[in-house]
Amino acid sequence: MPSMHLLPDEARADLADRLRRIEGQVKGVNRMMEEGRDCTDVITQLAAIKAAVNSVSGELIEAYAIRCIRHPEDFPSPELAVEHAVKALVRSNR
Repeated sequence: MPSMHLLPDEARADLADRLRRIEGQVKGVNRMMEEGRDCTDVITQLAAIKAAVNSVSGELIEAYAIRCIRHPEDFPSPELAVEHAVKALVRSNR
């Protein structure tokens, strides 16, 4: 089964950079809460974090699905490769 190390280096680096930015956003929200900032401002930042996580998730799901389809040899059968790709796509919509 494909793992993260099989994704192209530039894709992994991009995902890692985006996750570090999200981590910074989460730390920022914690500071905002400690400082007693306005709830609307905190909610706005949480919405931005949610959008960023969804975007990173979408990128990873796309890369994984493409990997499954292009490299079915990573699986016991081509059918299982397609099944994994479809399950990843379905899981992302939950």
